[in-house]
Formats: sequence, structure tokens, C-alpha cells
Amino acid sequence: MDKRELSFFLWKSNNVHTVCMALYALCLCVTNTTQAQTTQRNTYCNPINLDYTYMIYNAHNDLSYRSGADPAVVRFRNEYYMFVTRSLGYWHSTDLHEWTFITPEKWYFEGSNAPAAFNYKDSLLYMTGNPSGSMSILYTDNPKKGDWKAVPAILNDLQDPAFFIDDDGQAYIFWGSSNKFPIRAKTLDKARRFRPSEETVELFNLDAEKHGWERFGENHADTVLGGYIEGPWMTKHNDKYYLQYAAPGTEWNVYGDGVYISDKPLGPYEYAPNNPISYKPGGFANAAGHGSTVLGPQDQYWHFSTAALAVNIGWERRIVMYPTYFDEEGLMYTITYFGDYPHYAPDIPGKKGEFAGWMLLSYNKPVKASSALEEYGADHIVDENIKTFWVAEENNEQQWLEIDLQNPADVYAIQINYHDHESNMYGRYPDLHHRYVVEGSLDGQQWITLIDKKNSYKDTPNDYVELGTPQRVRYIRYENIHVPTPNLSISDVRVFGLGQGKAPKKVKNVKAERYEDRRDALITWEAQENCQGYNVLWGIAPDKLYSSWLVYGKDSLELKSLTVDQGYYFAVEAFNENGISARTEVIHCE
Repeated sequence: MDKRELSFFLWKSNNVHTVCMALYALCLCVTNTTQAQTTQRNTYCNPINLDYTYMIYNAHNDLSYRSGADPAVVRFRNEYYMFVTRSLGYWHSTDLHEWTFITPEKWYFEGSNAPAAFNYKDSLLYMTGNPSGSMSILYTDNPKKGDWKAVPAILNDLQDPAFFIDDDGQAYIFWGSSNKFPIRAKTLDKARRFRPSEETVELFNLDAEKHGWERFGENHADTVLGGYIEGPWMTKHNDKYYLQYAAPGTEWNVYGDGVYISDKPLGPYEYAPNNPISYKPGGFANAAGHGSTVLGPQDQYWHFSTAALAVNIGWERRIVMYPTYFDEEGLMYTITYFGDYPHYAPDIPGKKGEFAGWMLLSYNKPVKASSALEEYGADHIVDENIKTFWVAEENNEQQWLEIDLQNPADVYAIQINYHDHESNMYGRYPDLHHRYVVEGSLDGQQWITLIDKKNSYKDTPNDYVELGTPQRVRYIRYENIHVPTPNLSISDVRVFGLGQGKAPKKVKNVKAERYEDRRDALITWEAQENCQGYNVLWGIAPDKLYSSWLVYGKDSLELKSLTVDQGYYFAVEAFNENGISARTEVIHCE
């Protein structure tokens, strides 16, 4: 019985008890509907929902796509600024959660490239990143206004810079973007407007013969081309210098960040045994390379990095963020466990980016759609593949999608990932926005509003919405109102929450065998019933399982990211929409 039926029943009834009970039911209906339309902001979900800029440097090939890559995130006067390749501006946040785009007064006309940024004692914010490779150091004391000034000293013939000023005032520039040359550095004379030293110091290069994760290609499978070393970033922690770098290539699922550690900015540097420190090859939003590390709210470090979309072109990318730590031995590591599921936001007291525990309810569930182009069916919206997508036959308010979760479940959040299919858009556009409604139902007949964005005028290409109150539903229905692109195209509609059944049982018979090529290992386990997928976790000690790989529907994983002379420990857990199994005992593979 819906609200209108209850109201009519009240009017016709003469029984006081019946009227009271019906009034109570009517209040519940109103309350539930209202609660379902409110939203919270306690969690976030990768990829980050930025209003990404449409790239201009492949327009001559008619390649239209949004992209965000190479994030340089810095804290300045207790607020945060994010500089992103070719974005024609940058973003500002007070909490590392909600971001607002800034169009500065002065900027690179074509956008910065692989930008670097550094906060010096909250007096000035510095940045650099000219796409030409010849660049000045820019500075301002008002980044919200963006009245950037430039020192006259020019740095020539370098890409992917990292700018760093040590506590003693000595400045450095690090750079590297090559499958040949190493990460290099120069000192800069701050007293002489950052004039660079004549000497160039070569620090380190890839060593793919020892470090499996530095090999090129999807799943490190390319044995012909050498990987690229790029995107350095310096973090100083407890008087140690952590020089991070990216490899092997931005378009691959295995793009990640490693780190070398030193007692001095110019080395010598030592390779960290737990590399790569930022690595996410499985799941929906793959890759976690060319990033930056910033100290956020609650004194928690965060690593912002680049995820691969790579549909329209290999340079089509998104921004992701993960909590980052330093252990008791001084090893730096980033947690990407369930990395594209909801996590608590950086500013939520006591949580510091923890996994929220909400599972994926929509994976491989039945889907219906108002229409679809032949090659781009609606089943793509539940396949957990960011590279596949649905395209409606028309772009209007008559288009809809409906997912049958097959069983009632408590829905906590929904993420809608729009896709650029033949968008024919280039550059930064004002007033782009997405408008839609998402409804839920237990029976497919009576619907409540879960998300109401009929009157939203925000640009939300990876929109993530946390419901104010979890709602128990079986059916999810997306109703389109407006998208800013010529085509209505969606990669995935991801529904998060908790089912009403049982989590999988503990995985059995886990084995790990290293190949003759010790960079590679095969991890196998006994397939579990009632299971969506598995997390394979590994590390250099039983209590240092810092790396993980989420796989769906498999009972093995070929891991090609190991270091030749390093022993490893492995564990596996199973999961489904109801929860996660107990983790297996840790096994050792020398």
C-alpha cells in the first residue's frame, strides 16, 4: 500500500484503531521516502568524482575524452590543492574529499603537464610543469586567486618534474620520463631565483631483470619493450627521504609507484624491498601510478595516483586516492585493498580511510534497458570492467536502466560512471552537468526515490552517492534526465551494500609456486561456492601483507611483480555480496 492508497483508506475508515495504525503506516512511508532522498558524505569511492577536463592534444585525431592524471596534491595553510595534467586549472579542497575547480588568473594556456608542487612553510606555494619541457618555477601566496608569478631561471629539457625544498632551505628538482634515462636531479639556488646547478646527478633507473613489476604491458606481459620510469615525487618522513617513481606505463593495469629510500636528498638511494608501494592491478579502477603523497586530516598520509581507463586512447585516465603508512621499519606502503569499494573519507574522525565493509551488490546481475546500440549492451554496466559500456539509442529523458539484485539487500551507496562515447568535446566547458533519478523497489512495482538529482547542476562523471539511510530493495532503476555529452553512455552502475545471506567460507588449499623466472609466481586455491571473487594478499613478511589483487570468478592468479632475491608470504580470502570470509593462514614462498 503506497501513500495515496493509505490516505484514501483513512478517509473511508470509521474504526479508530484502524485509523491510528494507518496513520502510523503513512508516517513510515513519508519518513522512508524522505530518508531515502537524503545523502551523506562519510565515504568516498574510487575513481574520484572530479569534473575532469576534456583533453585537447589529440583533437587532430578526433579523439574526445576526459582525463585526469599525474596528480600533485599539496597542503597549503591547512587546505589542499590538486594539480592534474592538462586540466586548464586545478582543484581546491578543505578535507581531501570535496573538490572545487579553480580557473586561475594566470596559467599555462595548454595546461600543465605532469605538474610538480611544493608548499614552503605556508609562505608560498610553488609549482611547475610546462608541457614544453622548458620551465620556470611558479609561485603564489594566493592559489585560490591564482595570480602566479615566475622566476626567470629556466630549467631545460626535462619532463615529469618533482620540486622539493628541504628543511634547511636547499631546493632540488628531480625529473624523469623515459624507457632509457634514469631519474635525475639538480640542486637549485633559492637565493638566486632557483638557478639550477651545472651538475646533474643520476639517481636510479629501472631494473626489470630483478624487479618484475617494472616490466611493460598489461599484467607485465610485454617482454620486448622496456618499461618507463617517470613521475618522481619526494616525501620526507622521520628524516628519511622517500623518492617515489612510476612504472612501467600509464595505460596498463599494473601501472604503479615504487620508492627508493635515502638519508640524503641526492642519495645514495636503496630500493625498498616491498615495492611496488602503490599497486592495484585488479578490480574496477585499475592502476595506481604517477602519484603524490600528502599529509591529510588526522595526520594521515594519502597517496593520490593515476588509474587507467584507456578506452578512447591510452592516455584516458582517472584519479584515485589511498591511505598510506610508514611501518616500524620505516617502509612506506599504500593500502589498495578493496580499493574501488567505498572507504571512509579522510576527515571522518577515527576512520582514516578504512574500508567501509560495503560489498558490491550489482556484479553480473540481470539488467534491462530502455534501448541500447547493438555493440554496447546494458549488461556492460554490471561487469566490473571500466573499459566496457552501455550506449543508449537516444539521449533523452525516456532512457532508463534497471538492475535486478535478485534478492533483497540493504543498499548503502551507488556509483554511476559515465563514459565518453564519440563525445566530440575538447577543452574546459562551463556549466556541464548530470541530472538523473535512481529509484529502488522490493517488488518492481512500488518504488522509492534513492537519489534525486533532477535539479542538480553539477558535473559528475564518476558520481558516487552515499544514501542518508540504507534502504532494503531488490530492484535499482536509473532514469536519465540530462547528460552533457552527445551520447548517453555509462560504463558501470555500481550498487554497494550488504546482502542478507552468508559470507563465503574460508578458502582451502592455497598454494604458491615461483617459476624458474623468480619474478613470477602462480597462486592457486580451491574454488569456493557462494563466492563472487577473491583477494590475493602478499608481502615480504607475515605481518606485512601490504599488496593485494582482487579477482572475480577465478581460482588462480599469475603474479608477475616480484623481486628476484626477495621471499614472499601469501594469503587468500573469498568475498560475496554478503561479506568476506576469514583469511587463510599465511604461506611462505621463498
